[in-house]
Amino acid sequence: MSFWERAEKIDRRWIYLLVGLAVVIPFIIPMRFPVSVSPEAQSFFDAVDALPDSANVMLVFDYYPSTVAETEPMAVAAARHLFSKDCRVITLTNIPYGAPSMAESVTRRVAAEYGKEYGIDFVNLGYKYGYVSVLKGMGLSIESIFPTDNSGTPLSELPLMDSIVNYEQIAFVFEVADNNTADYWISIVNAGYGVPMGVGTTAVMAPKYYAFAGAGQIVGLLGGMKGAAEYEILLNQPDNAFRGMDIQSMVHFLIIAFVIVGNIGFFVGRTRRRSRQP
Repeated sequence: MSFWERAEKIDRRWIYLLVGLAVVIPFIIPMRFPVSVSPEAQSFFDAVDALPDSANVMLVFDYYPSTVAETEPMAVAAARHLFSKDCRVITLTNIPYGAPSMAESVTRRVAAEYGKEYGIDFVNLGYKYGYVSVLKGMGLSIESIFPTDNSGTPLSELPLMDSIVNYEQIAFVFEVADNNTADYWISIVNAGYGVPMGVGTTAVMAPKYYAFAGAGQIVGLLGGMKGAAEYEILLNQPDNAFRGMDIQSMVHFLIIAFVIVGNIGFFVGRTRRRSRQP
């Protein structure tokens, strides 16, 4: 039996082993495959980079724990970008399951990298039920919707919130979502109050939001892990998303190789079987 015929009938356990190696090796030896930067990611980066130093920015954690691999690297990269510009970051969420604690974890971890202090440089407002009422209510008074932060501290005791009443004091909103809450932020906060905003979504949701980017309702878009990797590249801080793209690329190369070898094996085997027929 030739190599190609054996390849056609390869034991699936070898395939599982090779896929496992393709996942593990980039963790040990970074491949650093090139990742092209999309115009939407570049536009998003430029908009954030153009914000005045010490601007007030909302970073919204509207994603569930199940999509952390795609969405959290965007939030981490955004927090790093904002803290590097000394922006004052306000986090909140419309998702009750896990998002408030994820916002707390991400901002405190990144804030520690930049020496930022809670209550002065960043605040986590936590979760409040009701998309429409919450977003419209903050247009009048943020404190009326979130009288305390995620830990129960009154906003009046947090220096960062002293000068912030509503959206008029917010320079930018970055909505990281794995669901349609981004629609509410665009239709209410951007369209209704004119607050510039960007959106980061899972890869499967990204195509929907290109229309919003084209209409100018969002300044830019990060789509899935690739979008997060693009942001990390623009920041010159490759991290988990960039490493994840290495893994995806390795597995994709492996799948392509399997398809090529399997098809060659099939055609070679068929030709030989026909040649043996009387």
